[in-house]
Amino acid sequence: MGSEFWTDDLPLCQLCGVGSAPNCVYGPDGKGTQSHPNEDGHFRFSTECCFLYGVFNGYDGSRVASFVSQCLTAELLLGQLSTGHTDADVRRILSQAFDVVEKSYFETIDDALAEKANLQTQLPEGVCLSAQTQKIAERLKALEQEVSGGATAIVALILNNKLYIANVGTNRALLCKTTSDGQNQVIQIGRAHTIDNDDELSRLAQLGVDLVRLRQTGLISGQSSTRRIGDYKVKFNYTDIDVLSAATQKPIISEPEIHGGQSLEGVTGFLLLMSEGLIKALESAHGPEQVNQEIVAMVAAELAQQSSLEAAAQSVVERVKRLHHDAYVSGRQRAPHCGRHEDMTLLIRVVNYTLADGSLTPTQGGRIYPVSVPYSNHQSTSKTSGTLTNGSNTASTLEGDTPTAGQSPTATLQSTNTHTQSSSSSSGDGSLFRQRGSQAAQPRRGRGRVPPYVDFTQFYRLWGSDHSEGQGLSGDLGPQ
Repeated sequence: MGSEFWTDDLPLCQLCGVGSAPNCVYGPDGKGTQSHPNEDGHFRFSTECCFLYGVFNGYDGSRVASFVSQCLTAELLLGQLSTGHTDADVRRILSQAFDVVEKSYFETIDDALAEKANLQTQLPEGVCLSAQTQKIAERLKALEQEVSGGATAIVALILNNKLYIANVGTNRALLCKTTSDGQNQVIQIGRAHTIDNDDELSRLAQLGVDLVRLRQTGLISGQSSTRRIGDYKVKFNYTDIDVLSAATQKPIISEPEIHGGQSLEGVTGFLLLMSEGLIKALESAHGPEQVNQEIVAMVAAELAQQSSLEAAAQSVVERVKRLHHDAYVSGRQRAPHCGRHEDMTLLIRVVNYTLADGSLTPTQGGRIYPVSVPYSNHQSTSKTSGTLTNGSNTASTLEGDTPTAGQSPTATLQSTNTHTQSSSSSSGDGSLFRQRGSQAAQPRRGRGRVPPYVDFTQFYRLWGSDHSEGQGLSGDLGPQ
C-alpha cells in the first residue's frame, strides 16, 4: 500500500495481531481458486489518547470497505476523542462518525449516479443494436461497477481503559476474560443485524416491511445484513426492491449498535473481531452451535504457542480454512455447505495477556487440530440469565452499557468452561487461557512437532474409530 493513504503514518497497535485469507471456491477435485479480489479490510491504531480497531467486510468490490476504513479513522482520531469524555459522549461521537462516513461515501459517487440516471433515460425502448446504444450500455456497465457495493463493520475503541463496540451488519466481537477463580468467560458483544435478530425485525415491521415475505426471501439485494454502509440500491432505490417496497422510509441503515463502556481494569484475556467470512466458514464446517467457543479455544491454544500475535492470528485463520476444506473433501454431512468461503479476517487484541516465549511459525495446513473439533459443553454453566446456545444467534451487552436508541437490552452471555472435550469425556483440567510463559511448548528435536499439553488419548481413540475409513487418521492425529 506504500504511502497511498494518510493513515499509513499512524502508529500501529503492538498489542494486536491480524490474520486473513482470501475467498475460495473448491472444484470437484478439492482444489481451491480465488473467485474475486479480497474485499475485507481492517485497521489497528494506537494514539496517546486511545486504541482503535476495526474489521470491515466488503461486497461487490472493496471500494466501500477501503473508504470506510480511511474515513472512519479521520472521524475518530483527529482530536474528536479525549480522556475527559463520558460514556454518552463516546457513543455519540461513534454514532456521528458512522453517519458522516455514510454521507461522505455517497458524495463521492454522486456524479456517477447522476450520469447513470441520465444515460438510462437515453436508452431506447425495446431491442436496439445501434453503435450509440451499445456505447451507452458499455458506459452504464462501467458506472455500475463504480457505484455498486457496500460493507459491514465492527469497530472497537479503548478509551480510559474502557471498551466500546460499534457494529453495523454481520461481523462479530468476542471478549474473552479469565475470572478470579480461574474460569473463562466468552462474551459475544451484540448480535448480527439480520432477519434472525428480533430487534431488527421489529424495527423493519414498524417501517411497514412485510416480515413474512422478508423471511421467505432471506437475502436483501444479495446480502443477509439489515444494516450496511454504502450500497446505493437499498438506500436510494429500495422502493424498486420487491421485499422492501412497502417501507415508509429507508429500511436498510448504517446506524451502528453501540455497546460500552466496559471497564478493562483488572481484566486478563483478549478481544476478537471477526469478519462474517470467518464466522460463516467455521459454521459451514461444524455447524453454528459452538463457533464462539471453538474460535476462543483455537486462539487460546495459539497464544500458548506463538511468540507473535500476528502469527497466532494467521494460524487460527489457516486452521479455519483447513477445517472448511477438509469438511468439503470428506463428502460427509457438512460437505454440501462447504463448496466455497468468503474472505476471512481475524483481529486479536490481548488485554494484560502474556505470550509464550517460543517462536513458532503459523500453522500451514496439516491435520485437524483436536482443540478445534466440536465438543460437548455439558459441564458449562452460566453466571447470568443468558445461556450460550448458538454461536450465530446469541447476543450480549457489555456490563453497565446502554444500547443505542431503538435497541433492547440483552443478557450477558458467559461460557465458564472453554476447555476442549470429546463427546464422552473431558480432555483435561487445564484452562486454554493458562499462561505458558517459559513453559511454552517447544518443538521436539528432529521432528518439528509440538508436544500436546493435554492428554488427548481418549479423543484420538474415539475419533479414529469414527473417522478412520479412508482418512488415515487413526493413530496419527496430533498437532503438526
